[in-house]
Amino acid sequence: MRACVIGAGLSGLAVAYALKDRGIEVVCLEKAPDVGGVWRQPEAGERGPGYMSLHLNTAKQLTGYADFPMPDSYPLYPRHSDVAAYLRSFAQWSGVLEHVELRTEVLSVQQEADHMWTVVSRGADGAVVSRRFERVIVASGHHSEPALPDPLPPGAAAFAGTILHSLDYRQGSDYAGQRTVVVGLGASAVDIAADLSRHAAQTVVSVRRGLHIVPKQLFGTSVDEIAEASWWNVMSLGEKRRFVEQALLVARGRLGDYGLPEPDHPIFSSAVTISDEILSRIRHGAVTPKPAIDRFEGNRVVFTDGTHVEADTVVYCTGFHMAFPFLPPGCPIGPDGSVELYRRVVAPGRPGLYFVGLVRPVGAITRLVEAQAQWVTRIIEGEVTLPSRDVMRAEISAYLDDIAERYGRTQGASIQVDVGPYLGELRGLINV
Repeated sequence: MRACVIGAGLSGLAVAYALKDRGIEVVCLEKAPDVGGVWRQPEAGERGPGYMSLHLNTAKQLTGYADFPMPDSYPLYPRHSDVAAYLRSFAQWSGVLEHVELRTEVLSVQQEADHMWTVVSRGADGAVVSRRFERVIVASGHHSEPALPDPLPPGAAAFAGTILHSLDYRQGSDYAGQRTVVVGLGASAVDIAADLSRHAAQTVVSVRRGLHIVPKQLFGTSVDEIAEASWWNVMSLGEKRRFVEQALLVARGRLGDYGLPEPDHPIFSSAVTISDEILSRIRHGAVTPKPAIDRFEGNRVVFTDGTHVEADTVVYCTGFHMAFPFLPPGCPIGPDGSVELYRRVVAPGRPGLYFVGLVRPVGAITRLVEAQAQWVTRIIEGEVTLPSRDVMRAEISAYLDDIAERYGRTQGASIQVDVGPYLGELRGLINV
């Protein structure tokens, strides 16, 4: 039985290990020169979501694989190069590395009439190869296609400075002495703003909508450890919200005190931003908050409150579109832009196609990825039988309705999961 895994980052390596461990023949295709995904990109100087100041936001003991913990010598929140080295060590230790074809880009994945999958790829030598597999597991991530406001604010085309997306940002020293504006308040925005503030002559963060900013630890415990704690997961959503809101008031006060907009939504009804730095950099005067950009005028950035700054560089940290150009249209993204996967893994009506790591948890993703990989392995081996297509569609619809009620119906929200409940769900599916 042959399976093809697409991607050799944290998720792809977990899947390849689970398959290999159960004796399933596996090939892992990775377009980069080495394994490690986003974590190896900054040191390699490659374009990608990673940047030189990137560190884990989740604790190493929950981010490492269960069978291969991160080294004791690592700090609690390792930097990108440590994580990249760890992932390569795991690939070697597990024997997965010999199953990985590097510098191999997947061009297309198509299902044939006999339900086999034809995977067409281009290797390092430029040769195009077509192979047939019984199963395909997509673990390529979803941070590839930059999302910019469409349209950009008036005057952007004539802006005298440089406008770029975070995908093209590498390190703050590249902008030493420049006047910079960072757009956004998500994870990359706060990291990049803090990084720039140590090198740039001016760092402004432009925020359209307030988000909840959560430190990496509350009460001395990593927030991802709290997310998996039994005492946390017996609480109702309302109780969780009250607990965290009170804890945040103690830990950092109100965001309005920093010049940031207060969130217009309760916590856990939108993605939260994990950061220990951004509020401190604001308090120290190194980063200045401003509202949304209204327009550009020459080298001037004008904000919606009428104030303005002169700028040399504007970095848009406005996220990514999910794109799977090698897959058939409409898979796994439905007509309204939502990801449509049974239990966030299985593509209904496309037997043999699975997705691992296409979730966005508040907490560490590794345990979820390992459980997804184990479930997929059980399915492939015939130990687990999937329900009918209609049943799978009904589960997806119910899940998306629940998500829409809590987060709104957006593409990013469609992959949001709560760590504890989802991990319990997956483990229940594995042990059926």
